[in-house]
Amino acid sequence: MTAAGVIALAALILGLAGPFLRGGTAPYRGNGTNLVLLIDRSSSMDDTFAGRAPDGAEESKSAAARRILQNFIAERPDDRIGIAAFSTAPLQVLPMTTSRTAIAAAIAAQGERGLSQTDVGRGLALAMQMTRDASGLGSRAVVLVSDGAAVVPPEVQDLVRELALEQQVNLYWLYLRTAGARSIFDPGKPGEADTPQTRPERHLHLLLQRLGITYRAFEAESPEAVVEAVAEIGKMETKPILTERSLPRRELGWLCFLIATLATLALTAARWLERPFAPARPAPLVRQP
Repeated sequence: MTAAGVIALAALILGLAGPFLRGGTAPYRGNGTNLVLLIDRSSSMDDTFAGRAPDGAEESKSAAARRILQNFIAERPDDRIGIAAFSTAPLQVLPMTTSRTAIAAAIAAQGERGLSQTDVGRGLALAMQMTRDASGLGSRAVVLVSDGAAVVPPEVQDLVRELALEQQVNLYWLYLRTAGARSIFDPGKPGEADTPQTRPERHLHLLLQRLGITYRAFEAESPEAVVEAVAEIGKMETKPILTERSLPRRELGWLCFLIATLATLALTAARWLERPFAPARPAPLVRQP
């Protein structure tokens, strides 16, 4: 009986403390890709597609891209995603992960105003290096989100080519073209100057075509065009992938309260069995007259 009381009290105290088993992750076969988003943070991304500062009626290219990418990721729970950014220099914002909370926060953090330079070559190299952390099962993809380019030095071109072949990434350029800018698909008129210095976007496109990997460019001149391009990329990058699913922590308070209840019932039963039983009294004798 004493033991039951001790167990009931201990279980009650433990239950009030809120015990739990830690959560974790478990392997999961899904459909998606190992994706690195490489986001341009140059100052031109803070302008609208019309090439002017946002006035409330139009959102900037950067804001539109962040909003659309957030929606894209929310609809793809099986992707493993990493985030990189570049302007004057490349920066790994988030290594490849399945945490949607971390991914959403990393994309939202790209809302700070950008710098003037566009080191797209080293940004591509960083993004391709990040795909080394990809799942063993599943494709590798890099999505470049940029509204411009710059001259890529020969040594950086060689590095990008080497990493592209090593990782066998599928590369997509989401080119957010400002109104009035030349198309990267336009070869220009005969005799017109066509060099990396005069037309860096077109020559970046030509470089990416020669990497020897799957590559596709999308020109988007409005938020609606960005939505369509992202949806098309999503269709091409939905393949079997070995990823992870988060397991929530397991609460154990209910088990402690159950033990306390059972111990209390046992204690109550023991006390009831200890009650003394009074002997039965004989019926009184009735005298006959």
